[in-house]
Amino acid sequence: MQSVPSQAIRPLSLNASLSSSRLPFFSFSLPIFHKFKINPSIYNKSQKVPLFLTLRCCSSGSVTAKPSSEDRRNRDVQEPDEKVVALRRLFSKPGIGIDAYIIPSQDAHQSEFIAECYMRRAYISGFTGSAGTAVVTKDKAALWTDGRYFLQAEKQLSSSWILMRAGSLGVPTTSEWLNDVLSPGGRVGIDPFLFSHDAAKELKEAISKKNLELVYLYDLNLVDEIWKESRPKPPNNPIRVHDMKYAGLDVASKLSSLRAELVGTGASAIVISMLDEVAWLLNLRGSDVPHSPVMYAYLIVEVDGAKLFVDNSKVTKEVMDHLKNASVELRPYDSILSEIRRLAAQGAQLWLDTSSVNAAIVETYKSALDKYRSNHGSKGKIKNKRYDESNGLSEGPSGVYMRSPISLAKALKNPAELEGMQNCHLRDAAALAQFWCWLEEEIHNNVELTEVDVADKLLEFRAKKEGFLDTSFDTISGSGANGAIIHYRAEIGSCSVVDPNKLFLLDSGAQYIDGTTDITRTVHFGEPTAREKECFTRVLKGHIALDQAVFPENTPGFVLDAFARSSLWKIGLDYRHGTGHGVGAALNVHEGPQSISYRYENTTPLQKGMIVSNEPGYYEDHAFGIRIENLLHVQEINTPNRYGGIEYLGFEKLTFFPIQVCY
Repeated sequence: MQSVPSQAIRPLSLNASLSSSRLPFFSFSLPIFHKFKINPSIYNKSQKVPLFLTLRCCSSGSVTAKPSSEDRRNRDVQEPDEKVVALRRLFSKPGIGIDAYIIPSQDAHQSEFIAECYMRRAYISGFTGSAGTAVVTKDKAALWTDGRYFLQAEKQLSSSWILMRAGSLGVPTTSEWLNDVLSPGGRVGIDPFLFSHDAAKELKEAISKKNLELVYLYDLNLVDEIWKESRPKPPNNPIRVHDMKYAGLDVASKLSSLRAELVGTGASAIVISMLDEVAWLLNLRGSDVPHSPVMYAYLIVEVDGAKLFVDNSKVTKEVMDHLKNASVELRPYDSILSEIRRLAAQGAQLWLDTSSVNAAIVETYKSALDKYRSNHGSKGKIKNKRYDESNGLSEGPSGVYMRSPISLAKALKNPAELEGMQNCHLRDAAALAQFWCWLEEEIHNNVELTEVDVADKLLEFRAKKEGFLDTSFDTISGSGANGAIIHYRAEIGSCSVVDPNKLFLLDSGAQYIDGTTDITRTVHFGEPTAREKECFTRVLKGHIALDQAVFPENTPGFVLDAFARSSLWKIGLDYRHGTGHGVGAALNVHEGPQSISYRYENTTPLQKGMIVSNEPGYYEDHAFGIRIENLLHVQEINTPNRYGGIEYLGFEKLTFFPIQVCY
């Protein structure tokens, strides 16, 4: 499954060149948190369905994407949107007083996949893609999304909405559009829990150029106000312990290495808000979020303790004992801001990754620090001996603003994690072999199957395998033109029948107790056209070129991206997504900091132990889509020479399923 770190995914990364910017850095090394290169200043960093689905059937009528021209004609006649109208009524209420409101895709943890109760952008706009930003003014409503979702958004948005194809020539960013449509002095409202501090800061600076004001609405989310009783309840699923045989490293060891980092950077505590980082660090897993084995929680790790902010009803006795053994205390999930204020009042020097920690937390900390300095004189001398000794500083605290060291530590898989990934891929391959044999036989017997039927049958085969928990994302099952919608989701009543005379793209993955899978295959059950053969062959050549690549250590992923595109470029073709993303071990199917993409701002080098996808593609709108994807493990290659005395790296395949050959 392709993940693109775009301004639509991180909605307020308003400039592509800024969203992944890197500043000069220094490096340090500790047992787990290996050689993480970091800058001590603030920087910007470029992630509904039941657990087990039942078999369904849907209409056999084929539905293809409508041309953009027809879509635009239909939008000429606008229909009132009751939800948008209700939202606008709140703009003038006391204590609000705004002229525009921004609704992102994210939850308070900047998650890619979120619980249904937090799908506010989907609720207000009707667009269900995983990436996008909605902006509502007093007389306009616009939605930004990236190239993966253009066709889907055309289908799902009503005539009340303007579709902004982010990244396309002449399409303004959210801030540029707001600067254009609002009068000077206008007020733009956001929920500060739903934006990283960096994103909110960037937006504030961008709209201030036209004298617009960014307004933080801490106490209420306007979409929730109109959603009311119909809004789904927050998830309340039990947390489980991730067994040591899969984790490979105990919590005490992970916390010890992290605390060494705190001391080395002069921080007395770190606030961790990314859900997969909390789960990895504490060897816990949950099921609060579709497709991702994580739970909604914050974690604060101090030099001499740790506090987990989570709904206590999710904590079983086994989990409670597990946390006690690691000296981790429990606190209510919604008490995070009060704890931030308490720590600041004691002079705590908090480490905050401002690219992921939400603006509400960062601004609460900064405000509380201002009060602390005011109470301790102009120089802000630290009066609390505990924090004075922990960070060795004589001046008052100001915060440590750096990328979380957990991101890289989690990406570098240990032997137990790699073994789990290999084992689950073997079981997954067995399920895929059974499935494809079944599908080919059904097609050749002229059995009519919809895209939903196919996705459900694949789930049925996977669910029988040992350790299966869930899918790792919504299966992309696209026949013919639907395969050209990069993140297409087949739905009952609108999906197509699998046509044996058209290309069929199937992108799927699973969460197992010991690992995470992600695989895409494109097949033809009959005789493909010459055009389809050429495009498929060039995608496959790019896939093989990246698979066989050997490169020196410290090579960032963007250097390898051209390997996968070169064959397509030779005839003037390309694709609108990155070539590879990181994958978690029994965690999120998309993880950083590594990637293989044309976005050269991400300078994170590929390192031994990382897992990345290899998924070049080609998509001909309204005709067909092609993508071929395996997961790869970065490993050292024994080259006959070591020019410069450095290591050379390459890939080992984790995916164990063949690729169809087009003759």
